[in-house]
Amino acid sequence: MHILIYSYNYHPEPIGIAPLMTELAEGLVKRDHEVRVITGMPNYPQREIYDGYRGKWYSNEQKNGVTIQRSYLRIKSKPNLVDRLLLELSFVFTSLPQVFKGERPDVIILTIPPLLGTLPATIFGWLYNCPVVLNVQDILPEAAVRIGLLKNKWMIRTLAALEKFAYQSAHTISVIADAFHENLVNKGVPVNKIVCIPNWVNVNFIHPLPKENNSWISSHQLDGKFVVLYSGNIALTQGLETVIKAAVCLRHIKEIVFVIVGESIALQRLQEYCLLNGADNVLLLPLQPREKLPEMLAASDVGLIVQKRNVISFNMPSKIPLLLASGRPIVGSVPATGTAAKAIQLSGGGIIVEPESPDAMAAAVHNLYANPALSARLGNTGRQFAEENYSLEQALDRYEGLLSYVVTNRKSSVGILPKLDSKKSVVDG
Repeated sequence: MHILIYSYNYHPEPIGIAPLMTELAEGLVKRDHEVRVITGMPNYPQREIYDGYRGKWYSNEQKNGVTIQRSYLRIKSKPNLVDRLLLELSFVFTSLPQVFKGERPDVIILTIPPLLGTLPATIFGWLYNCPVVLNVQDILPEAAVRIGLLKNKWMIRTLAALEKFAYQSAHTISVIADAFHENLVNKGVPVNKIVCIPNWVNVNFIHPLPKENNSWISSHQLDGKFVVLYSGNIALTQGLETVIKAAVCLRHIKEIVFVIVGESIALQRLQEYCLLNGADNVLLLPLQPREKLPEMLAASDVGLIVQKRNVISFNMPSKIPLLLASGRPIVGSVPATGTAAKAIQLSGGGIIVEPESPDAMAAAVHNLYANPALSARLGNTGRQFAEENYSLEQALDRYEGLLSYVVTNRKSSVGILPKLDSKKSVVDG
């Protein structure tokens, strides 16, 4: 098949959807498909165009058999709502010419967010007479409204209309959690138009490693420490102040260190919060190169998943499969009825505590610190679950099967989608 992936984020961006789309594209190439990716100039999470791409309108390259076509983005380091809108619009317009610089695709995969990407992808689908598979990573604009990022009523109505258009125009919609499936059905999307394919992890790249002789531990003076790790996006949905306050609760245990790895701008704000609260047992580090990820995860004793209490069914942290695959137990400070909690509970690889409660998080961390056998059991169970349910090869099987079915039945989305896996979904809604 000739597959066109339309994704705002892609390699070399280190977190979020970029590594996932990169693994998907390269995995499909290894299965003898031709894959072309239309994406923006790399900028995330620093919100600055990377060196080597700055000042360019277009850039075309090949990496591991994938044709990557990049286009200009209007980037602001501290964007307001208008800046975010202009950023998405810049990608919409500058990416248009790239579509015609390659073979006609048999199928288009569009990732959202950004929601405005629906417009060009739909146009391309019409022009090329090929189906569009919408890959929903976050439920928008609901997520932005619930976390307080979007308050303008006119903008909310406009984006809600665009969301409805996206679901109507797509041939098929792939979601990453069953709760997303339920959300879309409640909005009138036909149930036979939706398929659930969870995000994945390369279990050969991320796997349990011993803490001994770990250069990442040595380089950050963490020898002999019980490391509680949060790594990834630092956004409004998290509320990492809870982590810092939990660290303060455990200051009396000198072996316990909390490590937060994230984007530099967000770390500056957290540094001020640490100083304000006297959290001298928190180490703040910038995002690490992807090749260091296995060592960094192996340096931890506990991995954190953190969400605010109002994050229920519109967000599913992609770091859950990563932490499970690393063989380390998870402490999930997340809503008990939310998508993340259900995924962690089903895996058997972690503990769920009340969100936005430093005392509850601290108690769970202390419990794992005091009970190495419990930590080992949770870590081993989580690793086994990741191998059985979240592997990259399984995801490739599911996507390849879905895309083949969609291309074969591209004239209609009325039929029942194929059953991609005989097992129960790994994220029960």
